Parts: sequence; C-alpha cells; structure tokens
Amino acid sequence: MNSAAATVERAVTERGELVLRELDGHYEVISNGVFLMDTRAGQSERLLVRAALDAVPDGARLLIGGLGVGFSLAEAAASARPARITVAEIEPVLVGWHRGPLGRFSAGAVDDPRVRVVTADLTTWLRTTDEVFDAICLDIDNGPDWTVFDTNAALYQHDGLDLLRAHLAPGGVLAVWSAAESPAYAERLAASIGPVETLRVPVPRGEPDVVYLARLR
Repeated sequence: MNSAAATVERAVTERGELVLRELDGHYEVISNGVFLMDTRAGQSERLLVRAALDAVPDGARLLIGGLGVGFSLAEAAASARPARITVAEIEPVLVGWHRGPLGRFSAGAVDDPRVRVVTADLTTWLRTTDEVFDAICLDIDNGPDWTVFDTNAALYQHDGLDLLRAHLAPGGVLAVWSAAESPAYAERLAASIGPVETLRVPVPRGEPDVVYLARLR
C-alpha cells in the first residue's frame, strides 16, 4: 500500500497557493494544485548548467532563471568556473525553503559567497538592469509549451528571447530547459540567438526532458 505525501509547508503568495509536500524523503512543489517540480531526479537540470558552463570561459558570469528545488544552483556552485552566480526566483517562500527542507538539494548554495539571489520576476528584473552574463540558464515553469503562469509564456516568445539576448555578453550562451521537445521554440531560439544544440535526457515515463543550448551569433 502506497503512503500518502505529507504537507510540510503551505503558503499563500501573490500568485496563489504554494505547497511543499514530502514522501519517502523526497519533496514536491505544488502551485495552485498543479504539480510543478520534485526532487526525485535532476539530471536534466544539472545538464542545463553543465552544458552552459562548458561553453564559456573561467570567471564566467552566470544567470539562472528559476531556483526550483535547487539542482541547477547546486551544479553551478559545484563548479569553479563561474565567478558570479545570480539566481532570479519570484517566490520568496521558495527561497526560504532552501534554508530549510530543500537546502540539501541546493547543497546550501544560497549561502555561497559567489551566489546572489534576486527575489523578483525574471522578465521584470531584466528590464531594470543593465547587467550582462556569459551564460543564462532558463528553467521557468515547465518550458516553452507548458507554463503554469500565463505571464511566463512571453519569456519564450520573440520579445522574451530578444530581452534575454540583450543580457548576453559577446560569445555568450543561452540554455533552456523544457519538459518536452518544442520544434517551434527551437526555431525561434535559433532565429533570435544563434545555432542551437538539442540535448535529450530520458525519463522513466513519457518524453525525454530537453535542454536547448543556443550560442550567440
């Protein structure tokens, strides 16, 4: 008989209800009743960062869009390559969970001296800063074709890609996580940023996770 997930924390945010649940030592995050992410795998999230860092020089400035359960940040902090790691995460509650139950999945990296957490909507924040990055890793919602919040959909359209491009340093790379292949998005990415490499990560059920890696032309 399967045990039921236990609610660890529940919070009401500006975007609705956010719930952290635990089952058999793993956690899952539920947004307004919709499954968002869990801690059971993480291979593709780590690949997202690893592929981006492999394509840039030492001392790189890295931006991660979306903290999630922390796999991407942990991978970045485990590398000596980035000199500065900026994480944009809209939910202060989620950031707080990384100083609690989720801390082991982000390897305590929110307190790494190279790490700065910007608690803001990524699109809004990018419009207010002139910072540029050698690598941008985008893991917002579940990718270009399944966004939990409608406001995030624009980030994957031409205007959003133009905004991301404006914050890439010469020779920079944009890595994008997706829960499934999106040929239309890959075409937009190539048109806006540059040549695209598609990396697939098999999952136990369903379509492979996908990482798109685009190099600024």
